[in-house]
Amino acid sequence: MASSSKYSKPPQPPPCFTATPKSLVEDTKRLIERSRGVQDGIAKDATSDTASFASVNLPMARDDNKMGIEAHIIGFYQAVSTDSGLRDASTEAEKLMDDFGIESSMREDIFKLVDAALNKNETLDPESRRLLEKDHKSYIRNGLGVPAGAKRDRFKDIKKRLSEIGITFQKNLNEEKGGLWFTPKDLEGVPEDVVASLKKGEGENEGKVWLTYKYPELFPTLKYAKNADVRKKVYMGNENKCNQNIPLFREAIVLRDEAARILGYPNHAAFRIEDKMAKTPETVDTFLGDLRERLAPGGLDEMGKLQKIKQEDLKRRGLEKSYDGHYFLWDHRFYDTLMLEQDFSLDQQTIAEYFPLSSTIRGMLKIFEDLFGLVFVEVAGASRDQVSPTGKGEDIVWHPDVQVFSVWDDEGEGSGFVGYLYLDLHPRDGKYGHAANFNLQPGYIDEGGKRRYPATALVCNFSKPTPKKPSLLKHDEVVTLFHELGHGIHDLVSRTTYSRFHGTSTVRDFVEAPSQMLENWCWTPTQLKSLSKHYSYVSDAYKSAWQESASNGSASQPPETMPDSLINSIISTRHVNDALFNLRQLHFGIFDMTIHEGSSHDAVEKMQISETFNRLRKEISKLDGPEVLGEGYGWGHGQATFGHLIGGYDAGYYGYLSSQVYSADMFYTVFKADPMNGKEGRRYRHTVLERGGSQDEMQTLVDFLGRKPSTEAFYRELGLS
Repeated sequence: MASSSKYSKPPQPPPCFTATPKSLVEDTKRLIERSRGVQDGIAKDATSDTASFASVNLPMARDDNKMGIEAHIIGFYQAVSTDSGLRDASTEAEKLMDDFGIESSMREDIFKLVDAALNKNETLDPESRRLLEKDHKSYIRNGLGVPAGAKRDRFKDIKKRLSEIGITFQKNLNEEKGGLWFTPKDLEGVPEDVVASLKKGEGENEGKVWLTYKYPELFPTLKYAKNADVRKKVYMGNENKCNQNIPLFREAIVLRDEAARILGYPNHAAFRIEDKMAKTPETVDTFLGDLRERLAPGGLDEMGKLQKIKQEDLKRRGLEKSYDGHYFLWDHRFYDTLMLEQDFSLDQQTIAEYFPLSSTIRGMLKIFEDLFGLVFVEVAGASRDQVSPTGKGEDIVWHPDVQVFSVWDDEGEGSGFVGYLYLDLHPRDGKYGHAANFNLQPGYIDEGGKRRYPATALVCNFSKPTPKKPSLLKHDEVVTLFHELGHGIHDLVSRTTYSRFHGTSTVRDFVEAPSQMLENWCWTPTQLKSLSKHYSYVSDAYKSAWQESASNGSASQPPETMPDSLINSIISTRHVNDALFNLRQLHFGIFDMTIHEGSSHDAVEKMQISETFNRLRKEISKLDGPEVLGEGYGWGHGQATFGHLIGGYDAGYYGYLSSQVYSADMFYTVFKADPMNGKEGRRYRHTVLERGGSQDEMQTLVDFLGRKPSTEAFYRELGLS
């Protein structure tokens, strides 16, 4: 991270977040009218004889570019704003935008012109050729291959309803406020700082605390609460939150299947996978089935060891009579954590003391600087006023907690501007509840040949700092942060002509690969050392608080960076219970394919979705749920919280596993011997990340690897080769 004056004046101001509920809707209508005018103009001026890429596709691509500068932020407010009025307006605006998108994608007059332009077979640069072909295919996939009439009208109605479902489903998740009241005694074993941060009860709940299903409260409880009944209540509550999403999920599955059949596909999976790297559902099913077969024996072996630890733990606590031979879903995080502590000396609380959020972020940015030739400059204090288009620094963030960085090329890369990076890292009411990267403004080349620079945001939910401790990350949270920052870097360094292909705008079964590859740096001893800094060195106040908490205040201050013994304990656990973890991912992937590969529309309509979700979980992950207690498979509705399958990963969740094939191959082939090889890092930046989706993703891999990708490193990493 730098503060040199040469990096203080970006050539493009950051976006502003000064919208009102009224302006969001008005701006959306203005953007829609402008785009409709562009399309109407093309339809008026071009004919099948005169249609060309320049007269038909290029004006729409340039309009898309401009649209992205405002539209992404308009939709972003619903994920991050503390103002419910702004969130509602953002939701309304997104519905308007989606409806217009459906209208545009089904304009037959424009499609005929795109078809004529494609048939001209002009000589175009590769990215423009790809845009033309993608545009053409998109119109067909949006119903224009279906004769005009009742079927096409029905398809359009389905598309509109699916858009409404997606927006409402995610809004329900963002605004979910469920939880449970517990006494501090109920939460025995949960870290004190977590319990101390919980809302205190009043009246009938005097003496109790309110535990929500937000990650910073949910996961520590499932990992550390000694009382199995408490873990069960929390687990079951989380599986049954957002029940208003249950009918929405079912409706989406049924409508997707109907739409795919209208287009002539046998099911939704065949429709979705056709334009991905896998191409066919059969390829996906074979991959998932093979992986399941390879992982199952290891999963049973791992569960046997964990079951033994459970039995010993209950005996040690005088609860041996409560052991019933089962290993439950709400047992797993607890005994997995206990195994890591007992057998591998992995003390998660001590490890977290070495990963204060602020210094860990600085360490990560330094890795990306060295590897990719970047410079990150924090925009804070008076410098915010200087770069803000309004002169007010508070206008360039949506919340006071948000950090902003201007990102530049280092001297070796030419010292040019790259874009803006935003970090929004702590939970709050109404905020998106997981960890994700959001593009705020895409990059592209404008009509005058000038570069328009991107802005990207990491939205996460790590615990908040307190007067006695900064926000401290568990190692798995460090991995999550690195992963999402990897998406952010992909978004920043992309160099495409059209915003359509910018950054992470790749096929879904490739998009995770770059971030998954970068996770390897979180398992490299030298990088863990460089990322670490004991929180007692962050400030004098934290040093004093640490001394007060240490036994009798006489303990000597820990080393500033993580000791090798702790680092080794982290590295040694990388593949502990790996089979069970990957079987969990397989459960999600196989469930996704199962509900989207119905043998008939009638079969899809009759599918028992909750029962299917829970039955597959038991069959694949091997862990017991309430079904073994005679409650049947309808005990929970996990799909109602599964935002991925409504938000774009439908018939695509397998991509998290298939992308690992590519990420493992890239890391082991190029970076394993020397993870901080700057020459290879820059080659990776220019060969993979810069391309975005502007060329076929398999070609990108071949360009980088020098050959087609192989599964060997993936299976070797899992111990299955």
